[in-house]
Amino acid sequence: MSLPNTEAASLPQGDLKLLDTPLAQRLLVAPLARLAYTSRDGTPRLIPVNFLWTGEELVVGAFAGTYKIRDLRARPDVAICIDTADGLPEVLMLRGKVTLMEVQGVLPEYAVIQRAGMGDEVGDAYLKAIDKPGLRMVRIGLRPTWVGVVDFQERFPARTPEPVRSALSGGQ
Repeated sequence: MSLPNTEAASLPQGDLKLLDTPLAQRLLVAPLARLAYTSRDGTPRLIPVNFLWTGEELVVGAFAGTYKIRDLRARPDVAICIDTADGLPEVLMLRGKVTLMEVQGVLPEYAVIQRAGMGDEVGDAYLKAIDKPGLRMVRIGLRPTWVGVVDFQERFPARTPEPVRSALSGGQ
């Protein structure tokens, strides 16, 4: 169910009800998102990912044994951005901790994502090509705990506050 624009405009950034806005609903069926996470060595990573929104969870499929999976096991906090590139930017931002579940063979959600992006015939051929004995995939699931929406018409980015300086850092 979609919230009326007047009600959506009054919701604060971070409110999970923002997922029910028309903008969020439109972006949750986009073909691509950006996944930000922290690698095991503490440096940031930002990668494009195909995804599927289930209505409660954003799902990404990945092959087991990759650096991304290793890093997400160590540090499951992520941010995801889904946005537009033409005209005024429209942005949906999600944050939370991912859950990881390893499966044998092709992850069902991954198959849906590939068919949606490639079409049934090409998607099926690709899935058949990768579905070999020993294939392990990982379901990366995010149930957002924070949601932000920016459309530069009704909802604008908030001014970022100054960082809090602690006595331990000497005010630096």
